[in-house]
Amino acid sequence: MSAPATTRSGERDGNATAARLLRSAAKKSYDPDVDIDWEAPLVEGKIWVPEHRVSLYGTELWERLTPEQRVELGKHEACSVASVGLWFETLLMQRLLKDFYADDPTSERAQWALTEVADECRHSQMFARLVHRAGVEPYGAVPFVHQLGKLFSVVNWGPAAYASILVAEEVLDRLQREQANDDRIQPLMRQVNRIHIMEEARHVAFARDEVTRGLAGLSRAELAYQRFMCAFTSYFVVRSLINPKVYAAVGIDPAEGRRAALANPHHREMIRFGGEKIMSFLDGAGMIAGPGTALWKKSFLLET
Repeated sequence: MSAPATTRSGERDGNATAARLLRSAAKKSYDPDVDIDWEAPLVEGKIWVPEHRVSLYGTELWERLTPEQRVELGKHEACSVASVGLWFETLLMQRLLKDFYADDPTSERAQWALTEVADECRHSQMFARLVHRAGVEPYGAVPFVHQLGKLFSVVNWGPAAYASILVAEEVLDRLQREQANDDRIQPLMRQVNRIHIMEEARHVAFARDEVTRGLAGLSRAELAYQRFMCAFTSYFVVRSLINPKVYAAVGIDPAEGRRAALANPHHREMIRFGGEKIMSFLDGAGMIAGPGTALWKKSFLLET
């Protein structure tokens, strides 16, 4: 099955959206090297993520942890999410460059693809420096999923690719918005969140437009493929946010911590909360149906 051709009308609409976003990027973009003070000392007593967003919050394992261990686990989970975000942004850049390769390089849409790649390069550097500054290893996705990611831009195109990108971006965005103005959070973490929120808003607008236009005129077989690949990719993205190795940082067996987190209603609610807006959009666009529905439920993005 090959990617569906874009109509001339769709190309014009895509260029109009891209032109607007290019103007926005020209007016306001950030450079983490300049806009973040990486040498500023971390503030003692500040947390890295709200307690109720830590994967083990409310479990028996959580009750065993000291207040210091709870802060430490939150730091490791925040850095796990950042390093998984970095990993997925690399996959996004590959997809954008493939689209640029096949497009008219002088078009606004192609120029936007390069602009977004430049943004994501800076974001990836920013997340990497955050993890390093926190003194935490860059967990990333587990090895199997990391290798599976090499297939992303091969088996995902069109609406499925951009819908999957939206799931990763919007889940992270909603959690970051919750934290950006929380005085309990480390100032470094809050500044990283603010920069990512501002620039991701443009990326989200572009991806939503790509999904809406890409779905127009698909055959039933093409639509079924797009729906399943979106659910399949999104499942692995969401399940990868917390690398099980984070639990070892507070003396918990990774397998035991993983089981407790997946069974934890608070953790499931965090995922549902993060995905609430994007799931509403995808459902309205007709992307949630068929065999992939089971994967949406297993990811906790869709209630059972």
